[in-house]
Amino acid sequence: MERKWWHDKVAYQIYPKSFLDTNGDGIGDLRGVISKLDYLKELGVDIIWLSPIYKSPFVDQGYDISDYYAIAEEFGTMEEFDELLHEAKKRNMYILMDLVVNHCSIEHEWFKKALEDPEGEYADFFYFREGKDGNPPDNLRSYFGGSVWEPVPNSNKYYLHLFSKEQPDLNWENPKLREEVYKMVNWWLDKGLAGFRIDAIMNIKKDLEFPMLEPDGDDGLAICFRTIESLNEKNPEGIDLFLKELKERTFKPHDALTVAEAFNIDKSALSKFIGEDGYFSTIFDFSAETMVNGEHGWYDTPDFTVDEWKNELFSAQEMAEGIGFMANIIENHDEPRGVSRYLPTYAQNDMGKKMIATVSLLFRGLPFIYQGQEIGMTNSEWNDITEFNDINTKDQYNVARDAGLSDDEAMDACRKFSRDNARTPMQWTFKENAGFTEGTPWLKLNPNYVDINVESQEKDPDSVLNYYKKLIALRKARKYSETFIYGNFKRELEDESKIVAYSRSLNDQKIIIVANFDGVQREISIDESLKEILISNSNRNIDFDMAKDTGFQFVMEPSEVFVFEVEI
Repeated sequence: MERKWWHDKVAYQIYPKSFLDTNGDGIGDLRGVISKLDYLKELGVDIIWLSPIYKSPFVDQGYDISDYYAIAEEFGTMEEFDELLHEAKKRNMYILMDLVVNHCSIEHEWFKKALEDPEGEYADFFYFREGKDGNPPDNLRSYFGGSVWEPVPNSNKYYLHLFSKEQPDLNWENPKLREEVYKMVNWWLDKGLAGFRIDAIMNIKKDLEFPMLEPDGDDGLAICFRTIESLNEKNPEGIDLFLKELKERTFKPHDALTVAEAFNIDKSALSKFIGEDGYFSTIFDFSAETMVNGEHGWYDTPDFTVDEWKNELFSAQEMAEGIGFMANIIENHDEPRGVSRYLPTYAQNDMGKKMIATVSLLFRGLPFIYQGQEIGMTNSEWNDITEFNDINTKDQYNVARDAGLSDDEAMDACRKFSRDNARTPMQWTFKENAGFTEGTPWLKLNPNYVDINVESQEKDPDSVLNYYKKLIALRKARKYSETFIYGNFKRELEDESKIVAYSRSLNDQKIIIVANFDGVQREISIDESLKEILISNSNRNIDFDMAKDTGFQFVMEPSEVFVFEVEI
């Protein structure tokens, strides 16, 4: 594998609106990010991904962009952004921004011009289509509910929006639109940006026949990703032109790091996406996320076992072997908190939080930490649907109610799966408003900030935060970094249910990670000679001397994890 500048790095996602507010308006800002660069550097972070900070009406929290060249005044100024780039560079840190080019905002100049002349040049920057027999062009349902088609005022046409009606889809079939996108991307890279996280990129290729599909709900509609998936399966080269051109015209000349949000890529196509000449540097591993998707919505999300979760993650590791790097996550801004979602109830404690961190951060790939993950932030408490801000949560609540669920049942689904769980303000201190703001927070705080916060954990050598620091330091340690970065992945202890175990091997070094996700003690047998414990969340010593030639048997406590170096 050709070595890249980002291979040995650790990344951290910031949701700026909820990170740190420095001017008292209740909204996080760039000045807050700048003030915490040293905190992130001490944690071991090299790369910072900022969720959208562009000018926006914030219908979908900044993923509806009205000006790609401007910073939203809620977050600060372009001068402050330039200062952030400068300060990050001083610390050998890199900044990524969100690249949102499947859609923009109805407030964007292009869309305003399109509405002024539905037959004109800018209308072709979008999908303006006539209806069929007095109805929209097809029966697709948007990701946020309702038809993907919205009437164009003073016209017999509709415009396409796979997300909210305030987010019209951009027409990538139009070369003029693509040129505008490439110009914008290069403008940011020339400014000093290290790269992008690329939002919803698999949606840019549409089935231009806009077919009617068999409804999958009582509303007579079919979820829009069905046609996107079907199109990619029927014509996997269809999106090829767009992605190749995007890379060649922008990313490649700048040696940019690109991390794509791309779901359901199978092994046969993976090399096109993250191979030596792939469209992107890496893609997020969403295998766990897709495993728990409900058929109709959050309300019918299936339960899963530890072994099913383990198998999904391990399969993704195996699929990428010899092809490229995945970007490994426990959570992000679009999901509930990982420790509340993936840890069994009995493991939702500090031991469990350290355990799942160990499993994730030592995988092969680029590890991403989401803000607050390093202190073990959890899902919040929600009493009423009005407390949520997220547009998707409100839609899912209505979907559940329309399916016949009670208010309590619909709320229970939202409590578990709302994206707002990850968007509650960062918990810096145990003092008022968690140290996030001196004003009124834009979103309700998680009340457990009095117990889970940075200030308290920095003082506790056994805290989740300090464990993350040790874990990242181990991953980067000169003696082991080559193995953790480039070493092969292999399943271990496969017959042990609820035991998550794998090894990383390179040349004459082998490291085994063993985690007990069971709620009881487990006796474990490793048929290899063990050299030493590199890290453990229990700080328990084990005497290897009596078993170096015959393997080793030992008892693991619930939620205990060990990282062993093997004697070779």
